[in-house]
Amino acid sequence: MNEIIFFGSNQEPKLIKNKPNKITKPIQFKFENENENENEKQIKQISSGGYSIIFLFKNGKAIEYLNKKPQKFQIENIQKILDRNHFLTIERNVFAKGKDINPNNPNEFINISSLIEDKNDRIIRRYCFWRHQLGFDSKTLKETEKPILMMKNVSKIFSGITSSHVFLLNSNQELFGCGDNRYCQLGLGYSGNEQKIPKLTKIQNIPKGKIIDIQCGFVHSIMLIENQDENQNPKRKLYSCGFSLYNGLGKDGYTYEFTEIKSSLFENDDDIVEISVGTNHTLILTSNSKLIGFGENYFGQLGTGDTDIKYIPIQIELPKLRFNEDISNYHIYCGYNNSFLYYSPPSFSNLEEDLIKLFKRKEFCDISFKTENGEIIKAHKLILKYRLNQNENEIEKLQEIISQKSIKESNQIFEMIYSNNFKINSKLYSEIKEIINSNEKIEETMKRIYLNENENENEKDFIIERKEKQYKFPKLMLIMRSELYRGMFLSVTEDKSNKVTDYSELSNKSFQIFEYWIYSNQIKEGIQITQQIINEIQRGIGYFQLNQTNPNLLDLLTGEFNNQNQNQNQNQKKRKKEKCLIF
Repeated sequence: MNEIIFFGSNQEPKLIKNKPNKITKPIQFKFENENENENEKQIKQISSGGYSIIFLFKNGKAIEYLNKKPQKFQIENIQKILDRNHFLTIERNVFAKGKDINPNNPNEFINISSLIEDKNDRIIRRYCFWRHQLGFDSKTLKETEKPILMMKNVSKIFSGITSSHVFLLNSNQELFGCGDNRYCQLGLGYSGNEQKIPKLTKIQNIPKGKIIDIQCGFVHSIMLIENQDENQNPKRKLYSCGFSLYNGLGKDGYTYEFTEIKSSLFENDDDIVEISVGTNHTLILTSNSKLIGFGENYFGQLGTGDTDIKYIPIQIELPKLRFNEDISNYHIYCGYNNSFLYYSPPSFSNLEEDLIKLFKRKEFCDISFKTENGEIIKAHKLILKYRLNQNENEIEKLQEIISQKSIKESNQIFEMIYSNNFKINSKLYSEIKEIINSNEKIEETMKRIYLNENENENEKDFIIERKEKQYKFPKLMLIMRSELYRGMFLSVTEDKSNKVTDYSELSNKSFQIFEYWIYSNQIKEGIQITQQIINEIQRGIGYFQLNQTNPNLLDLLTGEFNNQNQNQNQNQKKRKKEKCLIF
């Protein structure tokens, strides 16, 4: 279940065969043997250099496209690609290759984590990658003494594939930078004769607001800031600094400090979801499914159908997307001279986030509301049934409120209903608080849906068959909890009928635990946990590809198993003691 849109340089590597070296309009890219491994080809990250493009998948595997046939990496459980020679795994191990790492076999990846004393994200140590500055005076430190300690309390590091500068953001939203500043790309103002900043330096006069992202180009930087508008709603703006080589800044000339990039394409009702910066080109993805770009375009990397530089942001025409109703799950990546738009299914983390994300999906929305402009906004009737005060008139009251609101306000109202988070817009909440069951936790809502079995029979539209018994679920619940069923239900190429699956390895007790957890994220009371049940659930988690929260199902079961054993031992000792007293 994947979709990748590609445009730009199609040479070194030749990513799409039988296509020209410059692809100036977005086209679909497919992996070899995609149909055989489609569920495995869910993109987590794309990384590219001048002659290499690497795809990292959600299963922790990666492949690299060079001039020759795609090559699979032997490293398992990859969490992040640092560059083509450095990988970070889920176990927090760093693998690297190169002449400096292994002179005898520079193409072999070696675990170098032993060289990094502290793998905690709060303290960052890193190797000297090509062209990157490390925040120390290189004249006083030998090459053999790397890696080096950069700074404490780092929350994010920002760099780029061709940049010679780097930014670090700490937990207090203070921004520091170091590296090449000959073109004012660090936003420190006019630097005069000071061309390089060898030590981490605090960046002053940055725009007011929360720093969401910074992307570093060759000689410039783009910053995404989130602030609040006059109605106290979150709003994102773009800022840039550096040299306008190929107009990578979105405006002409130098910009010594971060200044705003303005465009009607993303200043009105749209909000910026994501940005990506390549060598000298930039892509912007908005909440209204717009893809916008500006900068260098010699290889067609802006996807505008030509190779002309774009001096101001311009909207890019896209082919019909398979999952276009859920643009929040699309991501953009600007490579060296190419670009990607790719779909990546969300990994839901808790019930509140699950419900908000599912509200934005329209496939299973079965009740419609009209806004003041006659626009249609859809919701899930099953969720509303339990989030409102369970009065038949409440939905009618909600319809009346929505009919007087804009589409943006209506979305906020539904997000408050779904998430129980009334800080989203306190003014709007005052209008709906009388019809909302605001005291109930989201987990309790899900549990009530589960307990009211007969009442919700019509909403249970999918059957899992095991042995001789059938279990009915709302597809909505399965999407929230299982990658397996999310891929089945949300793919436009799949049959969305009431399929029947068969999984008979779970015992009745194990399946009851699984069923209850799907709804409530809790362990069902009154079930004696055994090691056999834990083993079965562990297999079931892998089969159903369950989205685990913290604490996850296996941890809950293990904890309950230990508690039951401890209580059993205490009871046995108590009975033994009582028996001794009798005699």
